Amino acid sequence: MIAGVLVTPTAESPLLQTLGLAPLGIDPWGLVALLLCAAVAGWIDAVSGGGGLLQLPALLLLAPHATGAQVLGTNKLGSIIGTSAAATTYLRRTRPDLRLALPMAGAAFIGSAIGALIASHIPTSAFRPVVFILLVLAWTWTLLRPALGQVDRLTATTHRRRQVIAIAGGFAIGVYDGSFGPGTGSFLLILLVAGIGLSFLNASATAKIVNFGTNLAAVIIFAATGSVVWLLGLAMGLGNLMGAVIGARTAIARGSGFVRIVFLIVAGVLILRLGWDLLPHG
Repeated sequence: MIAGVLVTPTAESPLLQTLGLAPLGIDPWGLVALLLCAAVAGWIDAVSGGGGLLQLPALLLLAPHATGAQVLGTNKLGSIIGTSAAATTYLRRTRPDLRLALPMAGAAFIGSAIGALIASHIPTSAFRPVVFILLVLAWTWTLLRPALGQVDRLTATTHRRRQVIAIAGGFAIGVYDGSFGPGTGSFLLILLVAGIGLSFLNASATAKIVNFGTNLAAVIIFAATGSVVWLLGLAMGLGNLMGAVIGARTAIARGSGFVRIVFLIVAGVLILRLGWDLLPHG
């Protein structure tokens, strides 16, 4: 049990002891670093998705005595606060199609809950090759088509078809997010830009609403099993929120071309990370 784990002297700050964070192995500077990482992750998530590439490894590194479930649950709590702030900012300044976004978010919520429930029965190694191939294809497709996602060019001929694609894709990505997770925001952008024809800016706004649904389902399940470190998650959520608001405003001000560039960078980092994981390491 975590309470029984010996921690280093640097982690035994009176403040951290009072907050109940010292048993996780967090020292004062580590807490500061986590809050900064959460702010940067919130910015990345608000622009293109993929903030978990920074926030989740930071938790694993800086809270070394936390269980895997605590890391995942706390990460989701921090993320949902930032995602809700980004979604609110986008809703105030852009006009995402809520008839598309809300049913997609509902399907993603259900998918994420199912994914979280079955996560323990599916090894994450089963996802990595498929995710790697899909990301490489999507990254290459986006790179070779500079005009892709600059403006809305709806590929489905009717709203009903767009809804079907959004709901089916949202459910599938929700299952993925609940059971594995990295790159969920990037996959939502790919679906909304390439599958439905939204601009990168509108796709990013819609993705935040959908991602709120996947995070909410995960937080509910992790909270029900006692796997959320609430004070830490709320503190990281505050950092995530500030970064998300700035990121959403930046994306709105800079437009779809900027979102496309950030997407290519973040997706490229995820490809490298997954590729490294797939290599044999002795």
